[in-house]
Amino acid sequence: MNYRHAYHAGNFADCMKHAVLVWLLLALARKEKPFCVLDTHAGAGQYDLTSDQAQRTGEAKSGILRLLGNTPPSLAAYVDLVRRLGLYPGSPAIIRALLRPGDRAIACELHAEERAALRRGFGGGPGFAVHLRDGYQAIGAFLPPAERRGLTLIDPPYEAENEFARVQAALVAAQSRFPGGITAAWYPVKHRAPVRAFHTALHESGLRDVVTVELLLRAPLDPARLNGCGMVLINPPFRFEAELPPILASLLDALGDREPGEAATLERLTDE
Repeated sequence: MNYRHAYHAGNFADCMKHAVLVWLLLALARKEKPFCVLDTHAGAGQYDLTSDQAQRTGEAKSGILRLLGNTPPSLAAYVDLVRRLGLYPGSPAIIRALLRPGDRAIACELHAEERAALRRGFGGGPGFAVHLRDGYQAIGAFLPPAERRGLTLIDPPYEAENEFARVQAALVAAQSRFPGGITAAWYPVKHRAPVRAFHTALHESGLRDVVTVELLLRAPLDPARLNGCGMVLINPPFRFEAELPPILASLLDALGDREPGEAATLERLTDE
């Protein structure tokens, strides 16, 4: 539990993850019925890109700051939301901004300082609950939601050696408890072998309707470097496979530096 996202806020991985999250939330809002979002690893909720932590790494310079300077049309919904919210928004801020009256969100964070910041910024608001709870245990505690519509976002820090296995088990558990819900899990791509094993485990788990999207800024050959990232989507909403490729292509065009191996891909792992 040493990971602090303030050092990495607004980097290319955040841009990819949050652009997808915005699309998913807007897709849920197409129908009038209320929905619930469970954010299992919420973090502090919002981040100051002028802070010492953010300035020490400078990762936002090759991420959100590029997009703010030149916004592709396919990323306008995400980037305009970042502009409107001010501080760089983590997933809780994005979720809260896109909730409608009657919708609901549950944000869980186990790190004490991160959870305190989350509660200061987001606790007590209508329809938004903050819990000091292990994110994986939250799946059993809060699913299925009373709304019977919604999204589960799984975004751990990948500090543990077995994190991919824990995420795979969490995806299975979430779909078992909430089979009609959308489940999304972010993952890092450092080198290909762990990701390949993760995808194989998902395929063999019996999960249906599984799609992955990935953004690679370079060939995934260095296990000590974040070379790209991906998201697994279970039960992706209608038109996800048609509308996400332009978003991924815009991210790659804006954030890539034309290195060998860079790519933006969407792959279906299992059929509906």
